[in-house]
Amino acid sequence: MKRTALLLSLVLALAVSAGCSTLDAKQREWIFQPSNRSWGGTGVTEGMQDVWIDFASRATDKAERLHGLWMPAERADAPVLLYLHGARWNVAGSSPRIRRMHALGFSVLAIDYRGFGQSSAGLPSEAMAAEDARAAWDWLAERHPQAPRYLFGHSLGGAIAIDLAREVKDEKGVMVEGTFTSIAEVLSTFKWGWLPVSALITQRFESVRKVSEIGSPLLVVHGSKDSLIAPALGRKLYEAAQEPKRFVLVEGGSHHNTNDVGMDLYREALVSLFRLSPPGYEGDPAPIVGLNAERPAPAPTTP
Repeated sequence: MKRTALLLSLVLALAVSAGCSTLDAKQREWIFQPSNRSWGGTGVTEGMQDVWIDFASRATDKAERLHGLWMPAERADAPVLLYLHGARWNVAGSSPRIRRMHALGFSVLAIDYRGFGQSSAGLPSEAMAAEDARAAWDWLAERHPQAPRYLFGHSLGGAIAIDLAREVKDEKGVMVEGTFTSIAEVLSTFKWGWLPVSALITQRFESVRKVSEIGSPLLVVHGSKDSLIAPALGRKLYEAAQEPKRFVLVEGGSHHNTNDVGMDLYREALVSLFRLSPPGYEGDPAPIVGLNAERPAPAPTTP
């Protein structure tokens, strides 16, 4: 989702000149930007296990396969986290966030949607990504039926996590970071946001409508310096959700480093909202007063 808003002005012309089918495909390419690209060089997934998830897709009417990375916690009774990444980079590109969530005490499963990395080829869609997330959730439930299971989504992955959370009934909590209310509202924040393109959007990701249907605690985290997804959209998403919930604005956090800069706030929220005890947290286990409000984060440590 890093293309400039100028691309959106072309969408309107595409709708007229190329028809709805092409318009839908272009939106899927722009929103997901599927690829096998990663960052961080070799060894970024050291200590993580490759896993393969096979399932029958209703969207494509054929057998599909997802590639994932599994990083188990040392404790056998650790909570389990399904990590859903954002656009553009494959799952290995999320390895720093995977490691941070693992450091908070979770066993982590992170997957690539179809069209990314080593998962089945194809152009992702909102419906396909929802299927992929559900297949990964079912994989976790089958292999770790007694473990408390949580969802985490970054950016576009936050919208996918919210959609999954309203469909399942066995999640213990949901965490989303740098995510949004809907694709239409994201577009409205761009330079050319005044263009009347909302009716043409096929991949809508309307999280603001779905979030109230989540039946577990919700943590919404956003960086104050996020220049891609406006913090106001994270706040609006939070306001549409039911209690129990928390909103954490990480001062100085960007779309890419909020998870790092805000780690102490994550630890606090795990205690106060989810009643978990992450390694390294020495604070009061009682609910933290004021966590719904913006709180300053410690100085950045690593990129």
